[in-house]
Amino acid sequence: MEFDSTFPRRRTRRIMVGSVPVGGGAPITVQSMTVTRTADHEATLRQIYALAAAGADIVRCTCNRPEAAEGLARLVPRSPVPIVADVHNSHRMALAALEAGVHCLRLNPGNIRNPTHIRTIAREARDRGVPIRIGVNAGSLDPDLYDDRLGVTPEAMVESARRELAYFAEVDFDAVKISVKASNVPLMIAAYRLLADETDHPLHLGVTEAGPPPVGTLKATAGIATLLAEGIGDTIRYSLTADPVEEARVGRQLLEILGLRERRNVDLIACPSCGRAEIDVVGVARRALEAFGEREIPLQVAVMGCVVNGPGEARDADLGIAAGHRRGHLFVRGENVAVVPEDEMVETLVEWAEFITEHGADAALERARATRDAARRAAEEDRRRNLDERGDDANDREAVVAEIRRGTRS
Repeated sequence: MEFDSTFPRRRTRRIMVGSVPVGGGAPITVQSMTVTRTADHEATLRQIYALAAAGADIVRCTCNRPEAAEGLARLVPRSPVPIVADVHNSHRMALAALEAGVHCLRLNPGNIRNPTHIRTIAREARDRGVPIRIGVNAGSLDPDLYDDRLGVTPEAMVESARRELAYFAEVDFDAVKISVKASNVPLMIAAYRLLADETDHPLHLGVTEAGPPPVGTLKATAGIATLLAEGIGDTIRYSLTADPVEEARVGRQLLEILGLRERRNVDLIACPSCGRAEIDVVGVARRALEAFGEREIPLQVAVMGCVVNGPGEARDADLGIAAGHRRGHLFVRGENVAVVPEDEMVETLVEWAEFITEHGADAALERARATRDAARRAAEEDRRRNLDERGDDANDREAVVAEIRRGTRS
């Protein structure tokens, strides 16, 4: 399926990782990696299912020893998503992974350097119709690629990928995607930009060893989102020091936020609160997020602290609720539809979200035909009361300005 993205996409050739297309205008895919021992194929399979449920389209498993290859042979036929075998140092493990039936290989050209071994792997992958990711890592380049003065450079990382491609070309193999990852975000961005100018192979984006959330999530997002906004990138992976399910979840959320994948779960928006708020916005928003959980409700839902500004600021949301005087004002597409007690706001949001998901917003407005006029009147009543009690300047901005003037004139 072709997907109309928010950002113009760089044109790339398409490869197939199992049944999942990568590149060539296909939806950008989310990847993650299991942290179980692959030899324990049952535990690994459970984690693969958890990753798929969280939004992973493709999952990578390590293949570092014969027992891991045997585990792959047992889990690949049962996996709900295509499996990539991660191979670092042994060409024999790459061949064993292919024998196990994996859908893709990831090779680190900084670790497997023997040209004969590289060509052998590529030839076998070619004959089996299995693509390979050239996984360049700033921390494991060929020694002769390091600059004595500058250390790792974008040019060196791209050169590493270029050398691997040349070996593949010798055996007429070109089902390739490429990554040039680094833990340094500016280096990573520069390397991918340079690579994107040189090749039309699909690119796998990631900031390697990003670290634990929240900083690791910020680092990965800074690198990945920057490139995606430039149209660069065909598949992504968050490399977090965390449960890999979190990697899949935030990867999927990023693509939805950027408009690069269709929304699958709730997009909860909420105001940052202010002196006009009549509820604990942070608390209500948190409870709403927990209540929606992993429900597949592809709506934008708003939690707003007051009825003065809330419905207007969130008019583009599919559904929302704004606080009034000990009650909540529910609105659909900016139109007031119901009034509910304050302690029922979250439950009401979930109920109406499920109704809209099943029946549509027009049906929801029709459902509220009998209550809309009363809801509109109640919202206007709470709006006037809020303005009367808190004034037009609920955050005392003018008082602050006056204080500043007094201080600067003294």
